[in-house]
Amino acid sequence: MDSKKELDIFKKSIKFYKLSFNKRNNQNNNSEKKIKKNKTERLLTIGTWIIILGTWYIITELKLFSTTLVPSPYKVLTTFITILKEGYNNVSLWMHLGASFQRLFIALVLAIVTAIPIGLLSGYFSKIKAIVDSVVEFYRPLPPLAYYTLLILWFGIDNKSKVTLLFLAGFAPIYLACVSAVRKINKDYILSAKSLGASQKSIFFKIVLPACLPEIFTGIRTAVGVSYTTLVSAEMVAATSGIGWMVLDASNFLKSNVIVVGILVMGFTGILIDYGLRYLEKKIVFWKGHV
Repeated sequence: MDSKKELDIFKKSIKFYKLSFNKRNNQNNNSEKKIKKNKTERLLTIGTWIIILGTWYIITELKLFSTTLVPSPYKVLTTFITILKEGYNNVSLWMHLGASFQRLFIALVLAIVTAIPIGLLSGYFSKIKAIVDSVVEFYRPLPPLAYYTLLILWFGIDNKSKVTLLFLAGFAPIYLACVSAVRKINKDYILSAKSLGASQKSIFFKIVLPACLPEIFTGIRTAVGVSYTTLVSAEMVAATSGIGWMVLDASNFLKSNVIVVGILVMGFTGILIDYGLRYLEKKIVFWKGHV
């Protein structure tokens, strides 16, 4: 009997080690596949931009269009270096960026501070949603420039009207993301917490808020994109500084090289802001994709 028991234990041990070995192999295979997939995607991204830049270079070299309309990559590069050193219209590039980012970040901070609590409360309490939701849904489809003229009349041509416009543009995406996130929470979690005697405050901060964080960050990233495009439009309508104003002023004098530089600066700064938000999301919402 003892030898039989020992044999069973030995067989179970072998089976356990086999399962562990297979699991480890599967994990290694999955990690290798993920690395290969990331490399392939990176190569595709690089290849796409090489094709775009190559096409641009060929078009300018063959002179299919006037250089006034389509400046060459070399001319754009030299223009960027000149603006970086000397500025544009006696104002440095950093001053233009600083003016734009000041308006953008003030508005985004105000939107985040107000939209997140209001959105979460609206998703959690139907009466608050009944008050706020109709107002947001009314102005959200309106083009920001449609009511920007009113904001200029009310707050003047300075930064107050621009910050208010950007605040309204950024508020709606964050608010809607928060409401949607609350409604997607598994009700069993809330009911289980209530059955264990948890207060409404504890449920809100320990269950509702953490569960909503992934969608909140998605809403913030969307709000940054919407606010940035709105900012450029606002600076084109009424401003004396900023990247949007620089592009508009250059268009008045057919300086296509400056226009392209402005567009590239907007694009790269937008990518950097989004990358920063994704980095913060990985650090704060570290459980995303693992639960």
